[in-house]
Amino acid sequence: QVQLVESGGGLVQAGDSLTLSCVASGGTFTDLYMAWFRQPPGKEREFVAATNWNGGYATYNISLEGRCTISRDNARNTMYLQMNSLEPEDTAVYYCAAHVPPPNPQFLRREWGEYDYRGQGTQVTVSS
Repeated sequence: QVQLVESGGGLVQAGDSLTLSCVASGGTFTDLYMAWFRQPPGKEREFVAATNWNGGYATYNISLEGRCTISRDNARNTMYLQMNSLEPEDTAVYYCAAHVPPPNPQFLRREWGEYDYRGQGTQVTVSS
């Protein structure tokens, strides 16, 4: 059973940068395609970014593209989300998710329900 633990959240000022981490255990990290989601207060959870097994491919929520970068370090079983120019609207609980794709996957998944493994989330609060 894969377990995911996020860290790196906190209270930051608008305009700051922040890097979130997600450490995976209990499985083979390179088998996993991974993603970040977030849920702002009072709103539905939304897709942020996803990447393939080695970080060679990534896809982003178009509203966030340019301000965030997803990456992974397979030697450390860790995925990252770097966010720049943070805005109060980025305030949310950020979740890490993972799944084992079928052979020859054609696309990166963007729906929360398509990910079998999910972390507990880390809170990011951006003050103005």
